[in-house]
Amino acid sequence: MEKFYIITNYLKDEDYEITMRIKECIESYGKMCILCEKDDYENLIEDTIPDDIDCALVVGGDGTFIQASRKLFGRQVPMLGINMGTLGYLTEVEVQNVESAIEQLMTGNYSIEKRMMLYGSVQDKLRDVALNDIVICRSGSLRIVHFNLYVNGEFLNSYQADGIIVSTPTGSTAYNLSAGGPIVEPTASLLVVTPICSHALNSSSIVLSDEDDIVIEIGSRRDNSVEEAAVTFDGADITQLRTGEMVHICKAREITKIVKLRKMSFLETLREKMKGN
Repeated sequence: MEKFYIITNYLKDEDYEITMRIKECIESYGKMCILCEKDDYENLIEDTIPDDIDCALVVGGDGTFIQASRKLFGRQVPMLGINMGTLGYLTEVEVQNVESAIEQLMTGNYSIEKRMMLYGSVQDKLRDVALNDIVICRSGSLRIVHFNLYVNGEFLNSYQADGIIVSTPTGSTAYNLSAGGPIVEPTASLLVVTPICSHALNSSSIVLSDEDDIVIEIGSRRDNSVEEAAVTFDGADITQLRTGEMVHICKAREITKIVKLRKMSFLETLREKMKGN
């Protein structure tokens, strides 16, 4: 690796102290390091991302890492997370260990973990990707929404619920877990469908193959009036939906590559991160 790119959450590293510390450490090895450019709303300006970077270092929490993975989608750039958040499932390097982590990078003492992503579309409205999950939920009204779930063109189930989460294995420890969904080993390749606060006695999650195509349709209310809902990709880019509109979801061809420095297994990481929670 010769050229590094740093993506910083300024709310976590407001004075860029950690960012500059990382940059200086990388440059001390004779490598090139570029800081990301953001707009007035702190969004990464995609046109300024260099084409030939070898590795991206993300300074922030898991949320920053997830959003960075979407901005770097399709570039096949390995990402290393520097944790300035709380749990840090994806951002494994703690601030106090930054120098030793960079030394591991420079000496090739690391592995690359591949994580699947989701591709979603809403007819002609939008197309987007997600590393964690795509969530379709109620919008505005506090009333539950009627959702119809189709898999590979075949009707599977209807839900009266606050929403539906379609999660990757990486996202299984996020909103999916909070909604009662299963925890999945993050390098697996499958889809988890979990209803949110379903008005039913049996509202278990459904685990599907990564080859399956999912369609979630916004149904109508009992009085045939229009339902209002919304879809989000990794908690961002909210798009409003109405009765009859459908969200198509499938596995993306592209993946996110995560740099792993520690030899800790997923189960060890889970035990450590969930301690006390």
